[in-house]
Amino acid sequence: MDMATKQELVLYYSRLQKNGLNDSHSGNASVRTDQGMWITPTGACAENLDSNDLVLCTTDTPATPGASLDAPLHAAIYREVSGARAVLHFHPAHAIALTLDGEDFLPEDFEGSYFLNRVPVLDVPFQRYTQDSPAAVAEALVENRVTIVRGHGAYVCGNCLDQAYKWANALESSARITWLARVAGVTGR
Repeated sequence: MDMATKQELVLYYSRLQKNGLNDSHSGNASVRTDQGMWITPTGACAENLDSNDLVLCTTDTPATPGASLDAPLHAAIYREVSGARAVLHFHPAHAIALTLDGEDFLPEDFEGSYFLNRVPVLDVPFQRYTQDSPAAVAEALVENRVTIVRGHGAYVCGNCLDQAYKWANALESSARITWLARVAGVTGR
């Protein structure tokens, strides 16, 4: 089971890059298992990541060496969010740009408003990111499917990788629609 789980994690991490939600070396992804969580390594390249490169961490001890810098954040989400089995961190350009003002993102299209409703935007100082983001992001995801750290990126969790990937794509699709509507001078609801 772990090999199939690891291969699925590599597949979804690669899809984030292929669909423009990450650049070649950004973001990270994890999946919860009976042993803890498998997570992408620090500095992972989506184009050549192999399932043997993934790092196994527990959710209640310091991160295993080589694990993503966000491993403590993923562990916090698994501890705090009931039913979370997969976490994706990605850098959706339109969603980040639309929330640089720090205001929560309110999707204006049907799918975005139906699936996401409101996307909280967290103001985590970059110099305190590793210290403050785990608790802040986990707390936001208790009540929301996705959250954005202002000027940095988005986090989503789901009961499986496919569900988390769905919410990630819903966010950026909705943000693109909002962006295009603003450029066209069309107001939302």
